Amino acid sequence: MSRTSTIARRSFLIGSAAILGGVAFGSYKLYQKPENPLRAGPGQTVLTPYVLIDGNGVTIIAPRAEMGQGIQTTLAALVAEELDVAWQDITVMHGPPGAAYANRMLLEAALPIKDYQPRSSFQQAFEGILQEVPKLLSLQVTGGSSSIPDGYEKMRAAGAAARHVLIAAAAEKWGLAAAELKTADATVISPDGRSVSYSALAGAAARITPPGNPRLKARADWRYLGKSMPRKDMVAKTTGTATYGIDHWQDGMLFATVRMSPRLGAGIASFDAQKAKAMPGVKKIVDLGTGIGVIASNTWLAFQAADALQITWKDAPYPPETEQIFARISAAFSAPPNAVLRDDGDSEAALARADQAAVVTAEYRVPFLAHATMEPMNATALYEGTSLTLWVGNQSPVINRDHAARAVGLPTEAVKVVTTFMGGGFGRRGEYDFSVLAARLAREMPGIPVKTTWSREEDMRHDYYRPGAIARMRGVMGPTGPLVLDAHIAAPSVTRQSSRRLAGFATPGPDRGLVEGAFDQPYGIPDYRVAGHIADLAVPIGFWRSVGNSYNGFFHESFMDELAHAKGLDPVAMRLDLMRKVHMPSFKVVERVAEMANWTGKTENGVGRGVAFTYSFGAPTAEIVEIRQTAEGIRIHKVWAVTDVGVALDPRNIRAQVMSGIIFGLSAAVNGKITFANGEVEQGNFPDYDPLRMHNAPAVAVEVLENQSRISGIGEPGTPPSMPALANAVFDLTGKRVRELPLNRLADFI
Repeated sequence: MSRTSTIARRSFLIGSAAILGGVAFGSYKLYQKPENPLRAGPGQTVLTPYVLIDGNGVTIIAPRAEMGQGIQTTLAALVAEELDVAWQDITVMHGPPGAAYANRMLLEAALPIKDYQPRSSFQQAFEGILQEVPKLLSLQVTGGSSSIPDGYEKMRAAGAAARHVLIAAAAEKWGLAAAELKTADATVISPDGRSVSYSALAGAAARITPPGNPRLKARADWRYLGKSMPRKDMVAKTTGTATYGIDHWQDGMLFATVRMSPRLGAGIASFDAQKAKAMPGVKKIVDLGTGIGVIASNTWLAFQAADALQITWKDAPYPPETEQIFARISAAFSAPPNAVLRDDGDSEAALARADQAAVVTAEYRVPFLAHATMEPMNATALYEGTSLTLWVGNQSPVINRDHAARAVGLPTEAVKVVTTFMGGGFGRRGEYDFSVLAARLAREMPGIPVKTTWSREEDMRHDYYRPGAIARMRGVMGPTGPLVLDAHIAAPSVTRQSSRRLAGFATPGPDRGLVEGAFDQPYGIPDYRVAGHIADLAVPIGFWRSVGNSYNGFFHESFMDELAHAKGLDPVAMRLDLMRKVHMPSFKVVERVAEMANWTGKTENGVGRGVAFTYSFGAPTAEIVEIRQTAEGIRIHKVWAVTDVGVALDPRNIRAQVMSGIIFGLSAAVNGKITFANGEVEQGNFPDYDPLRMHNAPAVAVEVLENQSRISGIGEPGTPPSMPALANAVFDLTGKRVRELPLNRLADFI
């Protein structure tokens, strides 16, 4: 074991002890059942935090945000399956902020372990403790492809528990044994044909204590789960009646926007607002410290007034030019690694023994990236002196509530957060800045609702970006595959910066997020080391779809392709050989995607194909991209993808999510790039940060396998393999190896 590995593992144990020590002062709180945050209104009954019944029927509470991924439909199906309610009669709503809705699986993803390997007894015990911590911290967060793993058992149990007390109430009403009764379509039915609706029983059922561990249906008895269900938001979204945050309306409201420092984190040296103040309809100009807010009679006027502001900004707290920023990232390689989470064999000794002419080396680089959600940041706030209400699309209602409360000097219980639909999140709406700014502007107009909307340029230039990163790779090939793979990866730490910003402390120990997608891949390489180096930079960064996997997938799978070609091996066959004895579900997704694409390893002139695989968020995912050379440029023709989620709760929605992740990743691979000049982000709108459009998006074929023993999420796993698969296809087509994204630097895509 290398010294760096020893340090990393020791720091993990210290970090773990710190986590446990932090809750040990009141361990009873750790396992204490959180208070139900759901409050029944007149004529309503709350049976569990997920089930509300009134005269109109059953409302299922989905604790995760709906941002286009269909999660509320699948979460509702988990409850509805056990509760025995008719699908068409269900209403779904987002839950209020509350510890009862904490995401138990969120912290498990931070464990520095290879997720595909069986857990040791120690790891299982530690995971059990770690799954309770989010309740203590009220981590009600949508992210990390964790909604389904988190909800799979507990939401079914909530539905089963509610059904149990409803049957018990009917049994008491009729003087029968509960075992004699059955349920169907929100009705309890007796052996002699009598029936009573859940609505009629709800009041009596609420007085009965639900079981702590109700029996769940066998998979063979599922009515909804395992099938492709109509999405509960489908009608509203296709008819234009769905209410996103940007659509929210309150009578008598005012409208606002912000103009924040383009040198991110810097303050204002001076400003002149006289021209803006003179515009008819401008109500107030607000100094926000690191920017200016404008409140007006309509959004367009607020935008125009913001443009009229004359502001001199202070210098950025980071190097002002892109190349200087990347020089800082590169400098991180000179310091000892923070995380060496894979150190199989002895790669350093193996590299020293190898014929240096046979050592394959490569350096890769990826840029900073924006989230570029279709709906820019926005929030509506109503400040009434002793209370604040926020209507906002967000991925973390408790975090948004708490930070907004602090910003306007109110206790958290005085703040209400109503979570709306959102036009994209991808991690950006896991932040809280848009809620805090809206709350601060609303405080300037007590008693009047104020909708704050960011311009597209403000949104693009004030993101929490996917960090830029650099990888230095070395490898040695044997006759049938790599004998050595040594990877060093440098980037700013999303985990540390985000935890400091969102939770007020920097996470200790090795940074898994820095090396995920590289250290945790199921390849049987004898000497295999992956080391992560944290670059100290003040550029604001955050969680971007698939996080560290997004760049490490590109680094790792591009280099795997280079290694295969260095020895004249087929890239698919080499991966299969490396996986065969390590993880069969991963082997099977690669095997199946090759079958789907009729992979032979050879392509005709004018056609290029590339393969890539990434195990991320518990879902091994393999993709093959086919591109074609045309007179106008390179066209991405087709993508084949296979993923394994363990249990496919809604196959059509899973396929849609994989497709979405692929298009997201290909857009970044072809066009995505955030650059800096004079400390300011240069890109401001879609003409200079363009995603794939309908005319140039490829056909996508997806298959879903169920060979894994654990269920996984699927919102992110489609993204990481897409970028290296495309780059590998470019090599197959052109013979040119791409080691830096985006690809439009080197080739024309149509």
